[in-house]
Amino acid sequence: MIDDAKMNGFDELPDSLILLIFNSVADVKSLIRCLAVSKRFNALVPQTESLTLTVDRVISPDSDSDSLFVTFLKIFFKSLHDLLTTSIKPHNPTGTLVQNSPAQILTKFDRVRSLRIELPAGDLTSDKGLSVKWRAEFGRSLKSCVIIGFKSVSTAATSETPGEGGEMDIAGGLKTRVMWTISALIAASARHFMLEEVVREHEEMERLVLTDREGEGTVVMDKQGMRECRLGGEHVREGECERSRTVVPSVKMRMRHEPKLMLKGGVWVEGATLVVVRPSEGKDDVDDSELALAAFGDGIHREAAQELLKSRSYMLEMNSF
Repeated sequence: MIDDAKMNGFDELPDSLILLIFNSVADVKSLIRCLAVSKRFNALVPQTESLTLTVDRVISPDSDSDSLFVTFLKIFFKSLHDLLTTSIKPHNPTGTLVQNSPAQILTKFDRVRSLRIELPAGDLTSDKGLSVKWRAEFGRSLKSCVIIGFKSVSTAATSETPGEGGEMDIAGGLKTRVMWTISALIAASARHFMLEEVVREHEEMERLVLTDREGEGTVVMDKQGMRECRLGGEHVREGECERSRTVVPSVKMRMRHEPKLMLKGGVWVEGATLVVVRPSEGKDDVDDSELALAAFGDGIHREAAQELLKSRSYMLEMNSF
């Protein structure tokens, strides 16, 4: 007969080692399945500190079939309508509170310190050949947002010389680029609103990242930002069901644009635009280059951002919406 001690050897592992394994697994769905393995696992799984939650879809109370993309489109068009009809004056958009499965699922965990949530899809890249990425940092409200966009990556330049007609292009395409910026800010504020309940329920959390499978948009919150969010949330909970996203404060936007840009390896991109957004109030503790280069990791978007930082910048301002 096989020795019982060998059969139950896993039980001899210390709790700290099993928790280390759970933190390496990280995937919330796999960990929830582990709850049913044994009484010991059922007691240890909720203590996992590092989690990754992949969301298949987010359910809206308006419709059982609404995908996250559809929900964000509704938010976008509603907010854009309000923005245009109020000449970009501050307002508090009406709408029902989006019921998010992440907050409900994560109630099974009580020691979360680091959380990454991955959503099904991005929200902006509807035009063929258009690539837009953004990264926003939040506390109680927006701290910064970096947006980069360009069209048609190719290995051959067109007949027009890069940089030629730049002034005309920045004027003619300004409306489109401002719309990129507005839609990114609306998507970021909707995602931040989605996180507020999670942040309130997990007071030990120190790092929170919300992104999508395409890596189009990312919202990040650090320990200080989450503390601000919890304190600020105490003052807005009463009117919370009337909101569908976090209000974007008055912001200043520094925009850089090149009609054509050559990157390494002879790669050309068209209409390359970099926008760094900050609240109008407050000091610029971090310069544009540090924010932009930290926003996109490695790859073509970071390289484009690095080149665009050498270009002339244009300052725009926008009221709260």
